[in-house]
Amino acid sequence: MRKVTLKNGLTVIYEPRKSNVVAIEVLIKVGSSNEKENERGISHFIEHMLFEGTKKRPTNKDIANEIEKIGGDLNAYTSNERTCFYIKVLKKHFDIALDVLADILQNPLFNEKEIEKEKNVVCKEIDLVNDEPRYYQWILFQKNLFEKHPTKYPTYGKKKIVKGLTLEKIKSYYEQNYIPNNMVISIVGDIKDWKHKIEGAFSFKEKRKVKGLKFVEPPAKRNKTVKEKRNIANTYLILGYKTVPAKHKDSAILEVIDGVLGRGQSGKMFNEIRGKRGLAYDVGTQHVSEIDYGYFSVYCSIDKENINLVKKLMLEQLKEVKNITEEELKEAKTYIEGTYFLELEDSQKLADNLALWEQVKDVSEMKNFIERVKRVNLKDVKMAVEKYFKNYTLAIVEGK
Repeated sequence: MRKVTLKNGLTVIYEPRKSNVVAIEVLIKVGSSNEKENERGISHFIEHMLFEGTKKRPTNKDIANEIEKIGGDLNAYTSNERTCFYIKVLKKHFDIALDVLADILQNPLFNEKEIEKEKNVVCKEIDLVNDEPRYYQWILFQKNLFEKHPTKYPTYGKKKIVKGLTLEKIKSYYEQNYIPNNMVISIVGDIKDWKHKIEGAFSFKEKRKVKGLKFVEPPAKRNKTVKEKRNIANTYLILGYKTVPAKHKDSAILEVIDGVLGRGQSGKMFNEIRGKRGLAYDVGTQHVSEIDYGYFSVYCSIDKENINLVKKLMLEQLKEVKNITEEELKEAKTYIEGTYFLELEDSQKLADNLALWEQVKDVSEMKNFIERVKRVNLKDVKMAVEKYFKNYTLAIVEGK
């Protein structure tokens, strides 16, 4: 792996891989956490707009056709911390892919007619998320888990704010954040002269400091339960705790606990709730560690009459995990190592991970992840459970 910073401040990471496929990702260090109250949803909206035409490719169809005619895949996503554009093509089409990606990121038209059309599209997307309990449960959970950190707000934003976005506001936000020293580009494949090609494609020179928003999230002081009723068959439940950011030394310990409790159908949580009792179909755990926050959660879908029982079982397993055996600890580590490296066999997943690690920590730390996991011991697990699994937030989307 090689990492360079170009003269304009753009960070480029190249991972050589002998393959007929090449993946490129551009990560912009801006997401919904960077938005002010009157901007909720603008990061995600701009992601949409960058596919709506450039000077060279005036329409969405022109952009899509350029990649689809060579069998490639072009897409993007926005999260609380970042906006990412990625493309995967055959190696022989690298130059075309790079040109399209550089074009949409540097030369968007922001046509006012397309802006109004896309507002309707995004508002439909917001409705879709809010109407689907499997998605909405996470909005309800994060909204109540966090007190001050803006990750409590959904990435898609609010319909009222999205509808009120002006061309001037969109351009201003874009120009403020879509600059080279606020971007990371990762490439996975077998490409010669990759640095020269990136320099030629991403030639914009503006370099200035981007102000990152800093938040100090207070610890939870008590247990909290929130419930919303819906006219749906299942009840969706998430129970979780605030933990630590990715840079914290305890992040690897929580990853191991996630491996013990949530590894597919052999995890302790799945076995206890579904395997032994058949109380749920979908059971899992999730450990999230980001730039300046983290959380650990357990989720499942159940019948509403089983809410109290399932909550009791979740809390018992979260407490009992501190008493795991050496063999169970070893199995969790082996599971994490296997899933981690198997995922990275996909060139696009590897490109995504390289860019994420560079933003959250430093890409050089990526290779140390499994070693940190392997160093976790039983004493560490007990410490983390007692330290972090104290005051929970329980979010329930209750069915009929």
